[in-house]
Amino acid sequence: MSERRLKNIWKAALAGLLVFTAACSQQEQKPDDHPTPYSGGEGEVPVIEAGIYDISKYGNIILTIKPDAMIGYGYEEADIIDVEIGGKHMKMPIGTNYSDVDAGRPVCRYDLENDPPYTTLAIASGNLATTMEVADKNETDDEKGYEWIYREGKDKDMAVTITMFEKQGYADEYAVHKVTATRTNERSDYPDLTDQEFCNFRVVETTGMGKGTLYRSSSPVNPKIGRNKEADEALSLNGVKTVINLADYEKEMKEFPDFSSSYYSRCEIIPLAMSMDITAEDNRKKLAEGLRFIAGHEGPYLIHCLEGKDRTGFICGVLEGLMGADLDEIVDDYMITYYNFYNVTKGAETYDRISAIIIHQILDAFKISSYTKLGEDEPLTPYAEKYILGLGLSEEELQNLKDRLAADWGGQN
Repeated sequence: MSERRLKNIWKAALAGLLVFTAACSQQEQKPDDHPTPYSGGEGEVPVIEAGIYDISKYGNIILTIKPDAMIGYGYEEADIIDVEIGGKHMKMPIGTNYSDVDAGRPVCRYDLENDPPYTTLAIASGNLATTMEVADKNETDDEKGYEWIYREGKDKDMAVTITMFEKQGYADEYAVHKVTATRTNERSDYPDLTDQEFCNFRVVETTGMGKGTLYRSSSPVNPKIGRNKEADEALSLNGVKTVINLADYEKEMKEFPDFSSSYYSRCEIIPLAMSMDITAEDNRKKLAEGLRFIAGHEGPYLIHCLEGKDRTGFICGVLEGLMGADLDEIVDDYMITYYNFYNVTKGAETYDRISAIIIHQILDAFKISSYTKLGEDEPLTPYAEKYILGLGLSEEELQNLKDRLAADWGGQN
């Protein structure tokens, strides 16, 4: 990758990060034991004490207070708040989507699309419940597939205290992140996209990848974002045989409407139910299972999560690097999703900032300290090999994986 381009990307990412860091004064994914509450004098926004309604599959804490009540007390989008749970504090901005913050950053989300709307505390691509030392996730064999075990001295009835930290302290960065709010779930809103582009389905064509071998998409089975039927049709048209489902447990996957009648259901599928925290040890074990599944089954292959954006983007980036792609190629493939969903094109201010997400994830996973450690257009194969072997795959399994991905499985583009 050219040094100039990477410098521009990192400068853009750093500029946005500094806005948030200066306002929040906290380390990534770390509770803060010494908050400095907002003090506005006359007309000060009141402190709120809420309860825990539920903890989601990904460790997001859903509060008992609804967004309209929060707004009524003066807590608006782009405000930065201090959240205290069980003596631990964390500062976070208020937004309406997890994508309103960078991966690894906390957010208080007004989930206005839900019925009824929820107020949710989360870490983008992370697990807030465990990070805040509230509860730990235990996978079960019952129909839900998991349960949350509260830490000693913690329970569902514990208080969550919310204090204003800085009014509109996140306004600048929030404006950049809101580009993701332009996505809808209506097919008619994307007249210039093909059905495959609409469902974020595409073949991966980076260096070393076999022809018609690896595909990626949004979920072909979960109807939540209104793209499953198009994705399922794309699987059929391209003859996909093996699927890595990063989002779902097996039981919930099979309970989605029309699952049994879908082309998807006739594929070889491994449901991994990975959380959004790609660095978590549990996710590393699940990723190893998924890669072994590819190595032991015939292509063409599909990797998907819900949107085909975050978890899918990272794992496709790892496999692209394994087969010989450089960072430029990985970024170009990753950013197609942002065109399909949000019409973000090269040259836009937000393009470099968003592309810094995958660059950071890949460099961090591959233990490359900075872009200056890479030569221009340097293949990432040795770094990817070391990363995958570190997941627990043997040399033989790694070679089988590479052989499968290098083969031409004959899917149609």
